[in-house]
Amino acid sequence: MNKLISFITLPEIAKIIAISKIIFIIISLLFIIGIIFLLLKNSWLKYSFLENSTEFFTYRPFGVKRTFKQWLKITKRLETEREADYKLALIEVDSLLDEILNKIGYKGESLGEKLKQLDPNTLPNLEQVWQAHKVRNNVIHDPDYHLTLEKAKDVIGIYEQAFRDLEMF
Repeated sequence: MNKLISFITLPEIAKIIAISKIIFIIISLLFIIGIIFLLLKNSWLKYSFLENSTEFFTYRPFGVKRTFKQWLKITKRLETEREADYKLALIEVDSLLDEILNKIGYKGESLGEKLKQLDPNTLPNLEQVWQAHKVRNNVIHDPDYHLTLEKAKDVIGIYEQAFRDLEMF
């Protein structure tokens, strides 16, 4: 043991250990800088912090403001007197619900698959949403489907209630 201690305390070995320490400190600093750089380039940290702080300070789910802007755009389409705009508003509101359910964590290829995972406790007007989704499917798959302003308002009102139940407004 004394030989090992005397070997380590030799001036040449002490220099090698000091140089090794400096090299490892430099390598560690490079790794830390690399980690910080990758965290800044990656949006996960930014969105995770932004999402949590926004929800904490506003008492509303993250993304409500953007969702509400989309909602206003959709309802403006109902103010025109063109059936094509009514149909487009219906397609957009259905897509918005699909997006929201995806963000909440429901998995599926389509809105129909996500709606199957819901129950009336989560979405009280689930049956009405299914009917509204069927109207949207008719608009998509039947080019001769006639959509009146009253029917469009009723269907979009169903989606509005679903958004309120999901606390997106």
